[in-house]
Amino acid sequence: MIVRDLNEIKDTDRAVSDAQWTSVRMLLAEDGMGFSFHITVLDAGSEHTFHYKHHFESVFCISGKGSITDLATGKTHQIRPGVMYALNEHDKHTLRADEELVMACCFNPPVTGTEVHQEDGSYAPADAAA
Repeated sequence: MIVRDLNEIKDTDRAVSDAQWTSVRMLLAEDGMGFSFHITVLDAGSEHTFHYKHHFESVFCISGKGSITDLATGKTHQIRPGVMYALNEHDKHTLRADEELVMACCFNPPVTGTEVHQEDGSYAPADAAA
């Protein structure tokens, strides 16, 4: 059994961030679960374009308000507590945080914790990130 407390690991190397978001990696590839699980906080007023070409991601909004736009279709969906979205087709998207967003995220394949976003908004394939 794996038990981790967000408050105990948020100031460790499991917390990855850039200027406008922080992601605490609660589960990583090394945990052997077949997915990784993160709590990600996006700063109010921030906008992020991602394209996880090598990963599937599902995201559940815990708190805050914003929107996500599918860049292939142009369709925008509102994000608020209780809303989940899944990038089941490696969807390129723009996520906007009108308020601070706190999100629970799962990645498959799991991330190792050392990934950084490439110029196109993706992570490298899992075998290349190791």
